[in-house]
Amino acid sequence: MPRKIEVVLEQRGVRAVAELLEEEAPKTCEAVWNALPQTGGVHHAKWANNEIYILTPPFAPEEPGRENGTVFPIPGDLLYFFIPPGGPVSAEWREQCAATGLIDLAIFYGRNNYLHGPEGHMPGNLFATITEGLKEFAAACQDVFRNGMEGERLTFRRLPGS
Repeated sequence: MPRKIEVVLEQRGVRAVAELLEEEAPKTCEAVWNALPQTGGVHHAKWANNEIYILTPPFAPEEPGRENGTVFPIPGDLLYFFIPPGGPVSAEWREQCAATGLIDLAIFYGRNNYLHGPEGHMPGNLFATITEGLKEFAAACQDVFRNGMEGERLTFRRLPGS
Protein backbone atom coordinates (compact mmCIF):
# COMPACT_ATOMS: atom_id res chain seq x y z
CA MET A 1 0.00 0.00 0.00
CA PRO A 2 1.46 3.40 -0.95
CA ARG A 3 2.42 5.78 1.83
CA LYS A 4 0.36 8.95 2.07
CA ILE A 5 0.90 12.39 3.49
CA GLU A 6 -1.46 15.12 4.51
CA VAL A 7 -0.91 18.76 3.54
CA VAL A 8 -2.71 21.37 5.62
CA LEU A 9 -3.20 25.13 5.36
CA GLU A 10 -3.58 25.62 9.09
CA GLN A 11 -5.24 29.06 9.28
CA ARG A 12 -7.69 28.30 6.49
CA GLY A 13 -8.51 24.87 7.94
CA VAL A 14 -8.19 22.98 4.68
CA ARG A 15 -6.34 19.74 3.97
CA ALA A 16 -5.55 17.36 1.14
CA VAL A 17 -4.06 13.88 0.96
CA ALA A 18 -1.16 13.04 -1.35
CA GLU A 19 0.26 9.66 -2.32
CA LEU A 20 4.03 9.27 -2.47
CA LEU A 21 5.47 8.29 -5.86
CA GLU A 22 7.96 5.85 -4.40
CA GLU A 23 8.74 3.99 -7.63
CA GLU A 24 9.45 7.19 -9.55
CA ALA A 25 11.30 9.13 -6.81
CA PRO A 26 12.44 6.67 -4.13
CA LYS A 27 15.27 8.75 -2.63
CA THR A 28 13.19 11.93 -2.44
CA CYS A 29 10.19 10.10 -0.95
CA GLU A 30 12.39 8.51 1.71
CA ALA A 31 14.06 11.82 2.57
CA VAL A 32 10.73 13.65 2.89
CA TRP A 33 8.98 10.82 4.75
CA ASN A 34 11.77 10.55 7.32
CA ALA A 35 11.71 14.32 7.91
CA LEU A 36 7.96 14.67 8.49
CA PRO A 37 6.30 16.64 9.88
CA GLN A 38 7.53 19.83 8.20
CA THR A 39 5.77 23.13 8.71
CA GLY A 40 6.48 26.73 7.90
CA GLY A 41 5.12 30.04 6.82
CA VAL A 42 3.51 29.65 3.43
CA HIS A 43 4.78 31.51 0.38
CA HIS A 44 3.08 31.94 -2.98
CA ALA A 45 5.28 31.59 -6.06
CA LYS A 46 6.14 34.58 -8.23
CA TRP A 47 7.37 32.89 -11.40
CA ALA A 48 5.91 29.39 -11.44
CA ASN A 49 2.26 30.53 -11.28
CA ASN A 50 -0.08 28.31 -9.21
CA GLU A 51 2.30 27.20 -6.44
CA ILE A 52 2.52 27.51 -2.68
CA TYR A 53 5.57 26.36 -0.75
CA ILE A 54 7.59 26.36 2.45
CA LEU A 55 11.34 26.72 2.87
CA THR A 56 13.27 24.66 5.38
CA PRO A 57 16.89 23.87 6.14
CA PRO A 58 18.10 20.63 4.50
CA PHE A 59 16.84 17.60 6.39
CA ALA A 60 18.17 14.52 4.58
CA PRO A 61 21.44 12.90 5.68
CA GLU A 62 22.32 12.85 1.97
CA GLU A 63 20.76 15.08 -0.71
CA PRO A 64 18.61 12.82 -2.94
CA GLY A 65 19.73 14.48 -6.17
CA ARG A 66 17.51 14.86 -9.18
CA GLU A 67 14.89 12.22 -9.84
CA ASN A 68 11.51 12.28 -11.57
CA GLY A 69 12.19 15.90 -12.53
CA THR A 70 9.70 18.23 -14.15
CA VAL A 71 9.49 21.88 -15.16
CA PHE A 72 5.77 21.60 -16.04
CA PRO A 73 3.98 20.44 -12.86
CA ILE A 74 0.23 19.87 -13.03
CA PRO A 75 -2.47 20.46 -10.40
CA GLY A 76 -1.91 18.24 -7.37
CA ASP A 77 1.83 17.72 -7.87
CA LEU A 78 4.17 18.00 -4.87
CA LEU A 79 7.76 18.88 -5.70
CA TYR A 80 11.03 18.95 -3.79
CA PHE A 81 13.72 21.47 -4.72
CA PHE A 82 17.22 21.82 -3.35
CA ILE A 83 18.32 25.46 -3.42
CA PRO A 84 22.12 25.41 -3.26
CA PRO A 85 24.12 27.72 -1.02
CA GLY A 86 23.92 31.26 -2.39
CA GLY A 87 20.73 30.50 -4.35
CA PRO A 88 18.09 33.14 -5.06
CA VAL A 89 16.00 33.54 -1.89
CA SER A 90 14.35 36.38 0.01
CA ALA A 91 16.36 38.41 2.53
CA GLU A 92 14.93 36.53 5.53
CA TRP A 93 16.42 33.25 4.25
CA ARG A 94 19.69 34.56 2.73
CA GLU A 95 21.95 33.76 5.69
CA GLN A 96 20.56 30.22 6.12
CA CYS A 97 20.77 29.57 2.39
CA ALA A 98 24.37 30.83 2.20
CA ALA A 99 25.40 28.38 4.94
CA THR A 100 23.66 25.14 3.93
CA GLY A 101 21.26 25.74 1.08
CA LEU A 102 17.52 25.27 1.54
CA ILE A 103 14.77 22.83 0.73
CA ASP A 104 11.63 24.09 -1.00
CA LEU A 105 8.58 21.82 -0.56
CA ALA A 106 5.99 22.94 -3.09
CA ILE A 107 2.38 22.17 -3.97
CA PHE A 108 0.97 23.04 -7.37
CA TYR A 109 -2.75 23.69 -7.37
CA GLY A 110 -3.63 24.94 -10.85
CA ARG A 111 -2.69 24.61 -14.51
CA ASN A 112 -0.14 26.43 -16.68
CA ASN A 113 2.89 26.17 -14.40
CA TYR A 114 6.38 26.60 -15.79
CA LEU A 115 9.42 26.34 -13.55
CA HIS A 116 11.67 29.02 -14.91
CA GLY A 117 13.54 31.50 -12.76
CA PRO A 118 16.32 34.02 -12.98
CA GLU A 119 18.83 31.28 -13.80
CA GLY A 120 16.76 29.33 -16.36
CA HIS A 121 14.86 26.07 -15.97
CA MET A 122 14.37 24.95 -12.38
CA PRO A 123 13.35 21.26 -12.43
CA GLY A 124 11.93 19.89 -9.22
CA ASN A 125 11.62 16.31 -8.00
CA LEU A 126 8.00 15.21 -8.37
CA PHE A 127 7.58 13.04 -5.27
CA ALA A 128 3.83 12.92 -4.57
CA THR A 129 0.45 13.76 -6.04
CA ILE A 130 -2.76 14.83 -4.35
CA THR A 131 -5.42 12.13 -4.48
CA GLU A 132 -8.04 13.64 -2.13
CA GLY A 133 -9.25 17.19 -1.55
CA LEU A 134 -7.55 19.02 -4.44
CA LYS A 135 -10.56 21.19 -5.34
CA GLU A 136 -10.96 22.64 -1.82
CA PHE A 137 -7.21 22.91 -1.31
CA ALA A 138 -6.81 24.76 -4.63
CA ALA A 139 -9.52 27.25 -3.63
CA ALA A 140 -7.66 27.93 -0.37
CA CYS A 141 -4.38 28.38 -2.28
CA GLN A 142 -6.07 30.89 -4.57
CA ASP A 143 -7.24 32.71 -1.44
CA VAL A 144 -3.60 32.85 -0.27
CA PHE A 145 -2.75 34.50 -3.60
CA ARG A 146 -5.63 36.99 -3.50
CA ASN A 147 -5.80 37.84 0.19
CA GLY A 148 -2.28 37.23 1.43
CA MET A 149 -0.24 34.71 3.31
CA GLU A 150 0.26 36.62 6.56
CA GLY A 151 0.06 34.20 9.48
CA GLU A 152 -0.71 31.17 7.31
CA ARG A 153 1.24 27.96 7.98
CA LEU A 154 1.61 25.03 5.59
CA THR A 155 2.18 21.62 7.14
CA PHE A 156 3.30 18.37 5.53
CA ARG A 157 2.79 15.33 7.78
CA ARG A 158 2.34 11.58 7.60
CA LEU A 159 -1.25 10.53 7.19
CA PRO A 160 -2.20 8.58 10.32
CA GLY A 161 -2.32 4.86 9.54
CA SER A 162 -0.13 5.23 6.48
